[in-house]
Order: sequence, then C-alpha cells, then structure tokens
Amino acid sequence: MARHVSLPGQMESQQLPPLEQSDDRAAYEGVLRYYELAKRAEWQVRDLPWSEMPPIPEYKGSPQKLARRRDMWRSVVTQQLQADELAVEMATQLFRMAPDPEAKLYYTTMVQDESRHTEAWLRLVDAAGGRGEPDPYLDQLAKMQIEADTLEEKVVNMQVFYERLIIPRFRLIARSSRGTVLEDLCNRLTIDDGIHHGSGMAYGRVLIENAPVKTKKKIVESSNRMLPIFAQHALWRPKARELVGALMRDTDVRRLREDLETGVRLATSLGLDVSDVQIPS
Repeated sequence: MARHVSLPGQMESQQLPPLEQSDDRAAYEGVLRYYELAKRAEWQVRDLPWSEMPPIPEYKGSPQKLARRRDMWRSVVTQQLQADELAVEMATQLFRMAPDPEAKLYYTTMVQDESRHTEAWLRLVDAAGGRGEPDPYLDQLAKMQIEADTLEEKVVNMQVFYERLIIPRFRLIARSSRGTVLEDLCNRLTIDDGIHHGSGMAYGRVLIENAPVKTKKKIVESSNRMLPIFAQHALWRPKARELVGALMRDTDVRRLREDLETGVRLATSLGLDVSDVQIPS
C-alpha cells in the first residue's frame, strides 16, 4: 500500500528541522520545506507489491476480450511511461538552470523522483506485456518545454501546470485499477507530483515577483502556444482505447476545460496577467 505523507500546513508537528536560512533568503523558505518533504516521501521501486498483486486489472472472458482489455491497460501504462521519460529530461534541465541554491537542492529530489517513476513504469509495462502506441502530442509538449527560453516559463509550464493537472488522472487510474501494482504506483505518484507542484508554486512566486515585464509576457505567450497541443494530448486516445475514448468524449472535454481553467487560476495566483490566454474550446 502507498504511504501517507502530509503536505506542508498539515505536518508542522512532524516537520524536520529546517536548513539554515538567512534573512535575505527568507523568500525561499517554501522551496526548502518541499525539499525536506520530498526527502521524507521518497520510496523505492522494490517497495511496490510486485509479488502480491497483478500488474494491471485482470478479467474473465474470451481470449479476444482479454487481449483487448490488456491492450487498453498497456496503452495507459505506455502513456505514463512516455510522460515520465520526458519528465526526467525536463527536471534535469530545471536543476541545471536554477540559479538559487534552495531550488537546486529541491531539483535534486525531483530528478530522482522522475527517474524512479520511469524505472517503475518500465518494469510495469514489461509485466503488462510491452509498450503500446506512443502519444505524439506528449513529444511536442516536451519539445516546447525544453526549448523554452526562460526558467520562469519552464517552472510555470511543468510544475505549476503539468504536475498539477496529472494528479486527477493518477487518481482516476488508481480508482479504475483496484488491487493492482498500477493502483499502488499511481497513489505514490499522486503524492510525489503534489510535492512537485507545491514546490513549483513556491519557487514560481519568487521568480515571477522578481521577473521583468518582458519575461512575464513570454510566459503568457508560451502558454497560448502550449494549450492547444495540451488539449490534443488530453483528448488523444490510441487505437487500443478508441472505443472507450468515444464513449467518454463528453466527459473528457468537460474535464479538460476544468483543468485548463484551473491552470489559468493558478497562473493568476502567481501574479501573472493571463487575461490574454485563450482556453481551447
């Protein structure tokens, strides 16, 4: 079973002693809190119940039905593996670019997290029967993120936006795969990505508060370029999930719009003027 980790604001009585922090670095205290939390929340791939539970949901029925169901779950695992393979590269870039020591400390844990997630997905996709069809829009989103000009764009797009919006997906996958390694993994990733998002909010506030108007404008421009591709990614389904995707289309569109509206609210809370951001319909 996945372990419970309280987020900041719920863990004061258990919180580890903070690292030394001078008055002129007080704005980075939130980043350091997430660094300490990330260390406490760390787990290992061997902790997953590999020998106790099936890797993905199991069903009864004809060989054809079982093959279709397995292909569907293989496609789910493949998409998450692809996302975390790309996230390793993006987290490594954040570590390289961040000028602040508090952020560099935090990004050491984020690189380790994304690497561990990839390791777990690789083992799970093998146990599920191999990779399925890759998501072409994920590659486009990663390319845009990696080629973004400023650290501020990268933090807002990856940690504030992507990391926050993946959490409901992990919860949905976990609810649909009870009693499996996949459920356990998604529960763990929900915690990890919650920490990634929280640290991005903490660091993003500092970065944006000190950013020139030109940089803030670039973030909004980057968001407008990214959102249509994100929408395509959110609604894309491989052949193995075409039927389910068609049945769930209206629900998926509603969830997408809610997710994008959440992203806009988060950007506004950081002090960005996102009045020009266009939410795809």
